[in-house]
Amino acid sequence: MRFLRFAVLASALGLAACGSTPEDRAVTGAAIGATGGAIFGAMAGAPGLGAAIGAGVGGVTGALTDKSTLNIGDPIWKQSTSGQVSGVKQIQSGLIQLGYDPGPADGYHGAKTSAAIREYQKNNGLLVDGRASPELLNHINENTGRG
Repeated sequence: MRFLRFAVLASALGLAACGSTPEDRAVTGAAIGATGGAIFGAMAGAPGLGAAIGAGVGGVTGALTDKSTLNIGDPIWKQSTSGQVSGVKQIQSGLIQLGYDPGPADGYHGAKTSAAIREYQKNNGLLVDGRASPELLNHINENTGRG
């Protein structure tokens, strides 16, 4: 039983680092932990309990894991085949035009872009989540006269 707990914890620690924001890392960690926990729980006769424990451990670990400590990239739902997220380059350009600093307008959604998006969202009364979305791009385009 001690081995199973260690294996679930090690899996969560090793794989929960996916994502550039704490939210992404928590979601990814919870999903990976739940999967591993269900597998190990099934061997012990309690897959539901294993999944719940794994999701909790993975989610907390993912949220607390720092990108600089362990980083296996952005979650698959934020990636395109080129490694760039759709619309990010236009969002970055608009943020630069509006006086924010997302870093270079290169189409990659990193920590600096997330911070600039959060600052823009906060200053404009939007939901602050740091995510690049079509709605955010439309809002930025309206404020820059590009919309």
